Amino acid sequence: MWVCLERKQKEIPFALENTPCTSPSGFHALVGGLSSHRSTLKTPRRTCEHLHLHPFICKHIFCVCTDCSEISCLDCSSAATVLAGLIKVCTMAADPGFILLVTPLILLLCSSVQLIQIPKDLTVPPTITEHSNETYVVYPNDDILLKCEGTGDPALMFRWTKDDEFFDPSKDHRIFTTPGSGTLSIPNTNGLMVKSFQGTWRCYASNKFGTAISSNIHLVAESTPKWQKEVIRPMTVEEGESVVLHCNPPNSTMSRRIIWMNSTLFHIVQDQRVSMGLNGNLYFANVLSQDSHPDYTCHAQFMAARTIILKEPIELRVKPTNSVKYRKPRFLMPPGSNSIYYALRGTVLHLECITEGLPTPDIEWVRLNGMMPLARVSYENFKKILRISDVMEEDDGEYQCMAKNTQGSVKHNYRVNVKAAPYWVKKPENNMYVPGETARLDCKVYGNPIPNITWRINGVPMKDLDPDPKRQIKDGTLKLISLQTEDTAVVQCEASNQHGTLLANAYVYVTKLPPQILTQDNMQYEAVEQMTVCMNCYAFGSPFPTIEWMRDQWTPVLEDDRYNVLTNGTLCITNAQKEYSGLYTCIATNDQDNATINAILDVKNATKILVPPKDTRVRIGDSAVFQCNVLFDSSFQESSMSWKKDGMEIQESDDSSKYFIEDSNLTISSVDNTDQGMYTCMAWTQLDSVEKSAVLIVVDRPGAPYDLELSDQQDHSVTLTWTPGNDNNSPIEDFIIEFEEDKFEPGTWHELTSVDGITHLAQLQLSPYVNYQFRVVAVNEFGRSEASPGSERFQTAEAAPERNPGWVKGEGTNPDNMIISWENMKGLDWNGHGFRYLVKWRLQGQAGEWHKKEVGQPPVIVQNTDIFVPYEIRVQALNDIGEGPEPKTIIGYSGEALPDMAPENVGIEVLNRSAIKVTWSPVPKKHIRGHLGGYKIYYEMEHRIGIHGKQELRSRRHIKHHVFIVRGDQHHATIQGLEPFSHYSLRVLVFNGKGEGPPSPAKPFQTPEGVPGEPAFLNLKLVSDTSLSLLWDVPRKPNGHITGYFLQYQPVNKTHAGVLTNINISDPHQRRWTLQDLDPKALYKFYLRALTAAGEGVPLIIEGSTVQEAEFPPVLNITFHSDDNSTLIQWTPREGQRSVEVQVRYLKKNRIAEDWQVSGSVNSTQNFYRLLKLEPGTNYRIQLMAWNHTDFMTFWEDEVTVRGIALPNNQGSFATEGWFIGLISAIVLLILILLILCFIKRSKGGKYSVKDKEDTQVDSEARPMKDETFGEYSDNEEKPFGGGDSSQPSLNGEIKPLGSDDSLADYGGSVDVQFNEDGSFIGQYSGKKEGGAGGNESSGAASPVNNTVVGALE
Repeated sequence: MWVCLERKQKEIPFALENTPCTSPSGFHALVGGLSSHRSTLKTPRRTCEHLHLHPFICKHIFCVCTDCSEISCLDCSSAATVLAGLIKVCTMAADPGFILLVTPLILLLCSSVQLIQIPKDLTVPPTITEHSNETYVVYPNDDILLKCEGTGDPALMFRWTKDDEFFDPSKDHRIFTTPGSGTLSIPNTNGLMVKSFQGTWRCYASNKFGTAISSNIHLVAESTPKWQKEVIRPMTVEEGESVVLHCNPPNSTMSRRIIWMNSTLFHIVQDQRVSMGLNGNLYFANVLSQDSHPDYTCHAQFMAARTIILKEPIELRVKPTNSVKYRKPRFLMPPGSNSIYYALRGTVLHLECITEGLPTPDIEWVRLNGMMPLARVSYENFKKILRISDVMEEDDGEYQCMAKNTQGSVKHNYRVNVKAAPYWVKKPENNMYVPGETARLDCKVYGNPIPNITWRINGVPMKDLDPDPKRQIKDGTLKLISLQTEDTAVVQCEASNQHGTLLANAYVYVTKLPPQILTQDNMQYEAVEQMTVCMNCYAFGSPFPTIEWMRDQWTPVLEDDRYNVLTNGTLCITNAQKEYSGLYTCIATNDQDNATINAILDVKNATKILVPPKDTRVRIGDSAVFQCNVLFDSSFQESSMSWKKDGMEIQESDDSSKYFIEDSNLTISSVDNTDQGMYTCMAWTQLDSVEKSAVLIVVDRPGAPYDLELSDQQDHSVTLTWTPGNDNNSPIEDFIIEFEEDKFEPGTWHELTSVDGITHLAQLQLSPYVNYQFRVVAVNEFGRSEASPGSERFQTAEAAPERNPGWVKGEGTNPDNMIISWENMKGLDWNGHGFRYLVKWRLQGQAGEWHKKEVGQPPVIVQNTDIFVPYEIRVQALNDIGEGPEPKTIIGYSGEALPDMAPENVGIEVLNRSAIKVTWSPVPKKHIRGHLGGYKIYYEMEHRIGIHGKQELRSRRHIKHHVFIVRGDQHHATIQGLEPFSHYSLRVLVFNGKGEGPPSPAKPFQTPEGVPGEPAFLNLKLVSDTSLSLLWDVPRKPNGHITGYFLQYQPVNKTHAGVLTNINISDPHQRRWTLQDLDPKALYKFYLRALTAAGEGVPLIIEGSTVQEAEFPPVLNITFHSDDNSTLIQWTPREGQRSVEVQVRYLKKNRIAEDWQVSGSVNSTQNFYRLLKLEPGTNYRIQLMAWNHTDFMTFWEDEVTVRGIALPNNQGSFATEGWFIGLISAIVLLILILLILCFIKRSKGGKYSVKDKEDTQVDSEARPMKDETFGEYSDNEEKPFGGGDSSQPSLNGEIKPLGSDDSLADYGGSVDVQFNEDGSFIGQYSGKKEGGAGGNESSGAASPVNNTVVGALE
């Protein structure tokens, strides 16, 4: 569909100044309607002359294609048709950049198209609107239709010439014509008739204003195509040779299509080896045995003749051979190494290179004298044809094709010469002139060779006309000087060379007419800001009227640089703004009259994308969100937005959860690789559109590597190569090589090494005697890939061990042994059969023989050693192939015993009230009898000096024992954190790996007096509106003698504090102080400190005032309402009451008072509080509290039941059930009765076996050392200083079961039980003792209260 729009004076992207309507470049593709789609650029079949337009109008308009699917003429007299054409939307996707640039201008033109009213009484010179093609081929069965149509007023008269001779169709009864048309219709009654009409035809259309002519029409009569007779013989070739099957189709003026098939009409499959040339021949670069067929048939299809003809089948016989010879490429088409090719501008160039060779050659194309025109280049026939579309002069040059295979290469050079049929640079245009004016008609044409230009007037060559000085021809330009009305005529310019002919008709119309404005009055134009808006004022008249625009109060617009009036009268406003809206008036004037119209402009806000989408990287499976915040002008009745992916609109369907569009934002759920691409947010109105794009990159951990291969296999090394998987848009950082072996840990994969992500091979150094399998894992920033499939297995050769075991050590568990241990070597380090360890040891410093022992695994136990003596130890790996490297010598020791000496010369220096320094003499090494662990300082506070110097005695159960550990051979320590004004005692002992030695005698010390702690409490009591009483108590930690108190107070408010007032209270017994003359409206802050000789203590700070507290309680009318898990409490504040903080507490029913929990606080003026997270079906106590003088006080309490069903109790908590408690109580009672009976029986005659008792004694030197760290304190109150009373059995000792025949009578018949001062049991049985165990013995296992029980009680 073609519509007519104005041609602008200024050059803009879609209109060219002074470009004739009949030129292909004068027709421009535009975007139609409201969608971002673009029409393809097409050359119309008809010019503006064929649109029945007046010649004056054609000068000021151009034709626009608005329909991609069909090209047809449009009568501009129908406004509805014009608008329908403009709204037509092409279905091809648009380039976004083109849309952004062109759409506003297109919409501008669309809004300015007007119905063109041509005066009905205006006569028009002739114009030919349609004629047949310059080459017209007919076949024997075709009818002949020589077209010639035109427009003009008065009506046209048509005539024809044939071979430059006048031809009268009325004299030939075979020719039919139609009134008002010049078309000749010749029905074909027999096949021989068409040849009589063969020749060159031309049509002439005339009225009183002149004559227009058509181009020459060359009518060609062709016979039906037929194959030439030839003898077809079978072709026999050996396998691997090349062969050409010739087609030789008949020649024809019209195009043809060649197809090779067999007798069953199956196409011959073509590929790089077998292909058809442009000449129709079938080429085999090398034949295979399966190429043998008896029926290779060439089919030729002639479209114009509607005919398909077949050639006789060709039989191809391929003889198998066992000696196929490889050969380098050779050209079959074209022959030789050089060719010259002529191409015609605007056509399609095909350069062909077909070769033979074995293996099948590959073809490559290059241009030798420049760059390939990539936008117009494509390759066909498996790259054997180079295709360049729309050939241009710059394509002239040299092109080279190169064929290569493994045997060599061959080249062919094409020299391409580009020729050109005549084409317009500037063609003469129809125009209207007034008497006396000079007409200039330009006929500028290019071509190669240079075209010959001839001029005609009314179809008569200029050379056949009488000379006239008013006609001047120079350089392709015709001037007609001082025109008069009788000079009205149609002028023809014809350019020709050997490649074609170009013809243009242009009429010169000389007349006078008053101005008429063809644009509708009071047209309303809409535009958006920053857009170019044009308001039309198409005027008609002769001479051509001058156009002037006015705005508001008749102000000429040309006084403002923002406005521009084009030559056709259109007013264009660039970069329109809101203030440009208003009423405009167009005035058209010539010497005959004047005319005016009004135009109304409304400039709206441009559509904007405030928040554009941003480029996003999303991992597979996650969701991607693109934002697009759009702002439309509120006055638009229609506005919309949408999303596109890679140019295709996204449709949000109900049955798909992939895309979700809400509030102009796009969400893509469960992203996968198919979602990657460009996402575009588009927003549009009827006037403008805008779009922004962002890229979605889908990332993930890499794909698994594959194609693992082993190469360069050596005894203990191999090279592994692999192919990486997809990196999923995140570069691979590393490849991890893992291995698995099938002997020691089959099925378990271990990491062997890793390489950089750009490396695809690894040289692997391997252990002997291992059957390896490898796999590769790729790693990027998102994680590890799946492992590759396993490689083939690789077995390494045996060898002697390459290393010895680690972590070799010798340690004794008893004083008379040493256990040699080491870390077992992994099977991967055995390196061969018969793996074992060779263990050697000897006393350190003795160069004697080594003790040796071969074992399969650790440990080796050396017996009968002295206490804690050093040994040299070696452990070496060996197998049946040989021994490992020479091992390192390790020093080990036999077993340790407990130290037998306490540190001496313990000294204490008091540093300050909370720190002391302790020193001592080191214990000799021989008395340590093991590895020195360090020293421990046990200290305890015996009592604190209380108020007035009195001692605060503490019971033994409240004495807190501390331990300070000094690691290594250090003989002093500083202990901090002591309580001031207190009595302490300490002991020092040494410890080794076995345990602690005996402690030093207790050494007492006293810490000096310190500053006191804060007073125990400080309360305020209101005396009057100007006085307060302060009440307090002594500090809980006086840290010395309290000598008095120091009181300070000051007024405070939100911004600053007032002057401090100081009061010294010298009486240490004072507990109350009253302040007078206080400001009744002020808030005060009080600071109270206790004093000792060491100074002031920490202050206790509170705030208060003499202001009467708010009336209590602060709220009234308290109600509550519960739902499933909350309770809403509501109240009414007291009238005139200031805001008071209300605290809400709750307690689950049947809980103790300490379980009250504070839910939160709220101002009393809020009227309500919701208590959340309560358990359904549960009873609660709820309290409301408010501050009253000095503390929070409860002013309301009630019981609340939360609505709902209570959750069931935990089924596992049966311990609280009554039956269970009763059962346990009965069991305990029975056990107690049995124990009493047992004691009675033993006291009457039972005996204890002393021998059994001694056998069960615990080795006092087998106690493990506590794992303490240097400088740490131990607050274990129950640990005694001695430490030697607790023991454990020796490794080889046997413990006899409880129960013995020994009697208590053998030990004196009584039990001496000792207790602490608080009554706790600390003693053991005393009486007759046997053996040498000394103080470490007790009644042992025979006593119901043994050392273990004593330790637990302590």
